[in-house]
Amino acid sequence: MLSYSITFLLIALVAGVLGFGVIAGTAAMIAKVCFLIFLVLFIVSLFSGRRV
Repeated sequence: MLSYSITFLLIALVAGVLGFGVIAGTAAMIAKVCFLIFLVLFIVSLFSGRRV
């Protein structure tokens, strides 16, 4: 998930530099969603990890 987030962030940056505003906005929104999903899954895995 984190790699998808970084990929979409890079796509958004390149599209923004080249002047494609709609594509940049969409890619940035997808990057935010992917990062939030990653963050939630990371926190859940921390709390439900192995308990010794």
